[in-house]
Amino acid sequence: MGKALDIVQKTILYVILLVAMMIVIFPFIWLISSSLKAPNEVFAFPPDLLPKKLSLENFYTLLTRYAFARWLFNSLVVALSTTLISLLLHSMAGYALARLEFPGRNLLFLGIMSTYMLPLQAIIVPRFLLVKSFGWIDTYQGLIIPSLFHAFGIFAFRQFFLGIPKELEDAAIIDGCSRVRIYWTIVLPLSRGIFLTLGVILFMANWDAFLWPLLITRSSDLRVAQIGISTFMDPNITLWQFVISGSVLTMIPGLVLFFALQRYIVRGIKTTGIRG
Repeated sequence: MGKALDIVQKTILYVILLVAMMIVIFPFIWLISSSLKAPNEVFAFPPDLLPKKLSLENFYTLLTRYAFARWLFNSLVVALSTTLISLLLHSMAGYALARLEFPGRNLLFLGIMSTYMLPLQAIIVPRFLLVKSFGWIDTYQGLIIPSLFHAFGIFAFRQFFLGIPKELEDAAIIDGCSRVRIYWTIVLPLSRGIFLTLGVILFMANWDAFLWPLLITRSSDLRVAQIGISTFMDPNITLWQFVISGSVLTMIPGLVLFFALQRYIVRGIKTTGIRG
């Protein structure tokens, strides 16, 4: 009796999980399916979940008639540059806050973390005025530099470095290594997991950025993919076939990164606990 009840409970659980999974993935299935339909089939009623005939016309038109390839390139440049520079700066700041002893260290860390509580909307006007005074409107500098620093990245690196045995660094100091050499030759090789985890998070945050690129760019040549998709949405008419196809193209980098690095992401999240 007990075994039969256990089987029933597991069956119910699996059914619930299956239904929940279908609810989550259905929008993605519909999005990909619609992107492969002919333009007139996208708006057919009643709608078909699967295309009657696979068509790449939407993608071809999007990439040839419009500058969407350029917008994807801009997004890639901004996201990659911001991520790589941020990882370097955040890791250096996190290591300093975790290992170096100096007056006001904890107060400085508290000040950095307080900026994490502020939404972008609260500081976007002074940030815009500052960037404008530098003459960075509609430039790569204006897109990249203001997005380099984030309290979460510094916090995550600090917490990770606190978990590295201090004896490794003490032994290196006895051997005559400087702090810089310890950072490059000992700490960084042990930090691959947190680098990959934060790298994916930062890359996707900058890849999906919308509000700041919308304010800072003027010309089509500097437009990023997310802003490009919004240009197909007009109060009078929306070119849904291009909105859908563009959304599918912008999903690809995130999916590739996640499936390629999911093992390191999970490991990095597990090993980045709150210690201190």
